This record gives sequence, C-alpha cells and structure tokens, in this order.
Amino acid sequence: MKRILLLSTGGTIGCIQTEEGLIPGIPIQDLVGYLPLKEEDVQIDTDTVLNIDSTNMQPEHWEEIAKAVYAHYPDYDGFVITHGTDTLSYTSAALSYMLPNLQKPVVLTGSIQPIDAQKTDGVRNLTDAVTYAKQGEPGVFVVFGGRVIEGTHAVKMRTESYDAFESINYPYIAYIEGDRIEPNMDVPDRVEGDFRLETGLCTDVHLFKLYPGVKPEMLNLIKDHFQAVIIETFGSGGLPFLERDLTKTVEELIGEGKIVVITTQCLEEGADLSLYKVGRVIDQEKVILSNDMNTEALLPKLMWAMGRTSNFSELKQLVEGSSCP
Repeated sequence: MKRILLLSTGGTIGCIQTEEGLIPGIPIQDLVGYLPLKEEDVQIDTDTVLNIDSTNMQPEHWEEIAKAVYAHYPDYDGFVITHGTDTLSYTSAALSYMLPNLQKPVVLTGSIQPIDAQKTDGVRNLTDAVTYAKQGEPGVFVVFGGRVIEGTHAVKMRTESYDAFESINYPYIAYIEGDRIEPNMDVPDRVEGDFRLETGLCTDVHLFKLYPGVKPEMLNLIKDHFQAVIIETFGSGGLPFLERDLTKTVEELIGEGKIVVITTQCLEEGADLSLYKVGRVIDQEKVILSNDMNTEALLPKLMWAMGRTSNFSELKQLVEGSSCP
C-alpha cells in the first residue's frame, strides 16, 4: 500500500462562500472524503501547512512548504499539495529548486471551483494528483485538467477554464484518465546526489516590465531598493536606446554591482539578444539571460540562486544552468 501525504496551503479547492467572498475554509481532512479511492489502494494522511488565498503567498511560505515535505520525506511514497491557482506556478518552480534530487513525486494541484461546488473540477484534480503521487515519476509536478506539467514550466493561462494551466517550452509529462497515467515523454533523471533541502531565499528582487514610453528614471528608483532586477523586454529581447534610453541606466546598475536579468514578455520560445541591434547593445557577459524560462520559474530561481552565492559568475551559472529543465 502506498502512503501519500496531502498537504494543504489553502486555495479555491478548499474555499467556502462568505459575505466577503470566497475564502479558504474546508479542512484538509474533509477533502479526502471527496476522493473515489479504494482504502486498500492507498493510505492518505493530511497536514495543514497554510490556509490562505494564494494571492497572499510569499517566498517565506514556499520555504514552509519545502520544509514540510522534507520533514515527512522518509515516511511517505509521494506528496500532494493543494494550492490556489493564482501563484501555483511560482510555488511549483520554487519547490523544484529547494528540493533537489527528489526520488519521489511532489504534486501540486488546485481547482477553479471549490470542491463542494455543483460543477467542481476539484474532485478530478485532487484524484489525479493522488494517482500521480502514487504511480508517477520523481520530481515536482503540477497536475491540473488531466495533464501533468513539469513544475518549472507550468503557467496559468486562463482564469475560469478548467484547463487553466499550460506547459510552456516543454512537453506535457503525461495525461491522466481515470486511474491510468499515459506518459507523453521520458522524464530525465536529474538525481545528482542525495535528496536535500535548500531554503534560504534572497527576496531582494524586482520584476520590471518594459512598455513603450517607460522612463529610465524608473530603474533608478529600483536601484535604491533592490539588489537585482528582472527586466521583461519585448520580443526576442532588447532595450530601447532612442529618446528614452534605458541602456545607459542598465549600465549604471551593473556598474554599481546590481544584478540585471534579461527575459522576454513572450511566453514561448524565449529570448535571443543576438538577433537585433536593440539586443546587441546589451553585454551578455554582464547580465543573466533567461533563455526560455518563463517568469514564474525565473523569479524564484533567481531568489534561490542569490541565497546560495553573491558572486556574479557563480550566480549567472546557477540561473542559466540546467536545474530548470
């Protein structure tokens, strides 16, 4: 018999209706009662880590979740984490970095409708998540709408549809139909040592989105309050240098020891600074490149890496490296 630990952090799946709107209120042990599982097939234990709307999720909460998995790791065959959908992608990516060398499945799921709603997707998602936690591959995954997504590639694309999440720049890991898992690809073996816990995030990071008309002075404001900035550029990547010239401001940031990360607002296919002059004005050796990482994976990875080292070369290697498949 497989032993699964169901960890609750709140979210819509456990919400109740109040005069103030939906708020998390269904106890985690009550969620188990909605599962159409055979008792002899699996033992499900429960624990509550948090009970919040995921809009309130913070990096410190990611660490709490990681510590909960680590503390119970020897006792269970797999883990399911219920989570609000709005920031689930950030959490799944963060756990992927903080729990290296996993040899068991850690599955995040949630729902668009509360589990006790008449037309809920919560029962299916929770059931599928337990199925994958029992039978699936080691690693951190998002299970939602019958699809299994690598934890560093899940992005919420829709606010109301039951297929709210997509896998960006990576194939779906598998599909789930009933109690059957249909693999879509071979999951690479990423175990390079013993399982460990790597918390200690540095949250001194700002996310800055370019738009036509943005003033260079905005980056100066960031300089006084943050150690690192992720700049979401346009298209293949680049900085405007006519009229409102951002290149000089970025050079000043780098000169003052600030960490600059370049990514793109485009979800798919990533940035390539070598294509256009607006990209080539950036010295790629002095900035960190996102390659094809989505922002939800990039931001927690930078926080994780900054918690490991303050050396820029080491930081660049960590963020641009292969720990995000």
